[in-house]
Amino acid sequence: MRLPSILVICLLTSFYLQGQVIKGIVTDRLTELPLIGANLVLTSVDPPLGTVSDQDGRFNLAGVLPGRHNLQITYLGYDPINLPNILVTSGKDVVLEVGLEEALIKMDEVVVSASVEKDKPGNEMATISSRMFTLEEVTRYSGGRNDASRMAANFAGVNIADDSRNDIVIRGNSPTGVLWRMEGIPIPNPNHFATLGTTGGPVSALNTNLLKNSDFMTSAFPAEYGNANAGVFDIQLRSGNRDKFEFTGQLAAFSGLEFMAEGPISKERGSSFVASYRHSFVELAHAAGLNVGTAATPNYKDLTFKIDLGRTKTGKWSVFGLGATSDIDFLAEDVEDDDFFAEQDEDSYATSLIGLLGINHSILLNNRSYIKTTVGFSTSGNTFDVDEYAEGLTEKDRVFEIDDQNTRISLSSFLNTKIDAGLNIRSGILYERFSLNAFSRDKDDGIWRTVRNFNDHLQLFQAYTQTQWKPNRHLTLNAGLHVQYLDLNSDFAIEPRAAINWHLDGGQQINLGFGIHNQMLPLPIYIFETGLPDGTFSRTNVDASFLKSAHCVLGYDKRLGNDWRLKTEVYYQDLIDVPVEQEISSFSILNVGADFGFPEVGFLQNTGSGANYGAELTIEKFFSSNYYLLTTGSLFQSKYTGSDGIERNTAFNNNYIYNILGGKEFLFSKEKQNAITFDFKFTVAGGRYYTPIDLETSIRENREVRFEEKAYSERFDPYLRLDLKFGYRLNNSEKGISQQFFLDFQNITNRENVFVRRYNTSTKRVDTIYQIGFFPDVLYRIQF
Repeated sequence: MRLPSILVICLLTSFYLQGQVIKGIVTDRLTELPLIGANLVLTSVDPPLGTVSDQDGRFNLAGVLPGRHNLQITYLGYDPINLPNILVTSGKDVVLEVGLEEALIKMDEVVVSASVEKDKPGNEMATISSRMFTLEEVTRYSGGRNDASRMAANFAGVNIADDSRNDIVIRGNSPTGVLWRMEGIPIPNPNHFATLGTTGGPVSALNTNLLKNSDFMTSAFPAEYGNANAGVFDIQLRSGNRDKFEFTGQLAAFSGLEFMAEGPISKERGSSFVASYRHSFVELAHAAGLNVGTAATPNYKDLTFKIDLGRTKTGKWSVFGLGATSDIDFLAEDVEDDDFFAEQDEDSYATSLIGLLGINHSILLNNRSYIKTTVGFSTSGNTFDVDEYAEGLTEKDRVFEIDDQNTRISLSSFLNTKIDAGLNIRSGILYERFSLNAFSRDKDDGIWRTVRNFNDHLQLFQAYTQTQWKPNRHLTLNAGLHVQYLDLNSDFAIEPRAAINWHLDGGQQINLGFGIHNQMLPLPIYIFETGLPDGTFSRTNVDASFLKSAHCVLGYDKRLGNDWRLKTEVYYQDLIDVPVEQEISSFSILNVGADFGFPEVGFLQNTGSGANYGAELTIEKFFSSNYYLLTTGSLFQSKYTGSDGIERNTAFNNNYIYNILGGKEFLFSKEKQNAITFDFKFTVAGGRYYTPIDLETSIRENREVRFEEKAYSERFDPYLRLDLKFGYRLNNSEKGISQQFFLDFQNITNRENVFVRRYNTSTKRVDTIYQIGFFPDVLYRIQF
């Protein structure tokens, strides 16, 4: 009997060695204190596989076969949770960071009930108009191009401005109102071909393979988020594998060729690194005859990394960074009629760069308090030069130049204290110093005119305090105060914020949120130089105050079983003290961001107004039983009033947006480790409003002239798009390799959605330019 027993043991050992690992750390969600002795049970295998967290709160479940698994976590005195549908592949360990909430009612026994709220934000203070998004969501949805912004456009109230860029419109607000944060500090626009003052671009420089669960907010956000009016992306980077080296190779149509490596630096200290480099490969799409919006070939590359130094005697330290460069040449000889960006009578050259380096530190003061501090240094810049072919001449003439460089130093620090299970207080500061060197000029009748010439610095100071109180298990109250000060014009704002969450029986929840929000104007607006009658130039917009808004949101959530949920919200956003022109006109800062570049307007004053209001509905089936479904609908109005006193539609007033997404996995192989996947997305949205072109005047002046008195009075046809995505996922447990491939047929019906109407100086007519037609995106990924 001895030999068969040894053989059985060897076979079992071999079986488990071929499996993968689910590991991570369990902490108190509010204090980040490691929880020692938490029970973790993998309930998706028979028999269940279990372990307990060690003295550092860490756990390790080995021998897990590829597939989807459910993990149950319990700890005495804390609310238990279930983590469903954890995707395990054979090429990569699964690393989880689990935060448990201390129970308001203590019990001698732990009873595991419903699963964790699958979209609950990582920031415990974000309790309304907020949701968490995961790496799997970013890569799963059809039409997303592995882009967090495009993924967010699937949520209620959110829309992508157009197919050529990933600027997002939230509840009728300009994309310039979006705040990007990484590891706790504001960052420059994280997109290739970004320009000063914008928040989007054609291609994201954020590598989704380095993201961990992050938050997205659309209204009435907590007091710690300032200098934003529309929404917040709160991005978190994951740490590398602290136990073994892992590698990823990837090739995709838009994100390009990628190589990523991660692994331990010191296993004893628990330190690790992860780094990834990507290089564009759009020339393959051009070679295949596919339309990417322009005949020019964009070149871009980026590097992202994070070094986690682990826990030391002085706390937990990490270093993170992002670097990206991009360039493109639009040549008149290559321009096609449907080019998004280029003109047929000029050559233009664009470059951009992003550099970010940050240091993160957190230290536990005691079992109830910790301090977290982040210091960041960033630089961003862009150039844009235009050479024009004069009529009847073959020689080029330089007519426009931009050279903008913005260096920023950021310091963020907060103290978080959990008084007891029901009361938490967080207070912090944020300091930003912008060193701006911005130059722009254009030529008119052979004479150069300076648009902006600014070489100086400005500082933004922010501070906040916020409290969360749970008097019982049914009620959560959040209240906070945010203040900010801009030294450029001594602008100061005080912003109260509040939210109430009332948890009812039957998985129901009523939410109410309110907040005052102020935001700096885009930097190019502040530093624009207005020509004066005496021939001199002056920065006449410097004294314009913050753009201010009051948000009010009422929501209702209903869980429909473990995996379905219904969510609806109604909102009203009152836009106050909106910058408009002193002279009578239809201009408003609320429409900035609808076109490329920034308008050249001066003498702005805060006498305009606006309002966004609407209703949203979400019906979602989270991934389970090998499929998911997401349906969102938004009905809204977005209006503004300029200095002419006329109420108009904003450029972002689509009136309605509907999305329906779904997907199914078909498992195959003996152990059901491999899968064929199918995903789809269908979007319909109201057409954008636009200002019609004055053709007669345009012909006479040989340039595009619009009827400004008819601003945003006409609209394009409705936007419709259907995307279908097919893929497979293969796991080889013996070799420790996983592979993924997908083919995403975007706009499969080749629908002609209008991008813009513009005046053609060559043909003397108005051309209609359409957005990207049918485009097959492709991705191949290997992990080992």
